[in-house]
Amino acid sequence: MIALLDEAVQIEDECSRCHRIKDILHDIVGCQEDFVPESFLKPCETKYARRLLHKDPDGRYSVVIMVWGPGQGTPIHDHAGCWCVECVYRGRIKVVSYDLQNCEGDSFDFKQEQEITAGIGDAGALIPPFEYHTIANAESTPSSTIHVYAGELEWCHIFEKSGENYKRVYRDLCYTQD
Repeated sequence: MIALLDEAVQIEDECSRCHRIKDILHDIVGCQEDFVPESFLKPCETKYARRLLHKDPDGRYSVVIMVWGPGQGTPIHDHAGCWCVECVYRGRIKVVSYDLQNCEGDSFDFKQEQEITAGIGDAGALIPPFEYHTIANAESTPSSTIHVYAGELEWCHIFEKSGENYKRVYRDLCYTQD
């Protein structure tokens, strides 16, 4: 997988690059062969787990495994302007995408665009400016996803409900330590 991703990130056009990565993940995960170490697939009780599987030595991308326990999910968030390709490795997840309707200072108004439930091998690409979304486990058992990010995503914005709109909040991201 890493060799194929190394080739894909060399594609100059960002949209084409993301679609190639999406195809790679879909094909590899769709074979349903276990290639993620079992230690990466352990859920956490209090929040979803986020584990670094691979960081490109040249800083072009990183591969992160996320494990979602029952009922776990994210608030509306962005990817700090970075592209991302996500693929379901185990279980099912619900992804809801949002369109930014209005922004005044730190007050944001979103409109829900699309809601999908994705199963094993389903992959999607998030390319700015279309990056506002939530992810949640759609199962009563743990689900896991693979995320390929431009570089290493170390922070993002989350959007917390504030009256009728949302307030943007800076969030440092970290990896789960077991």
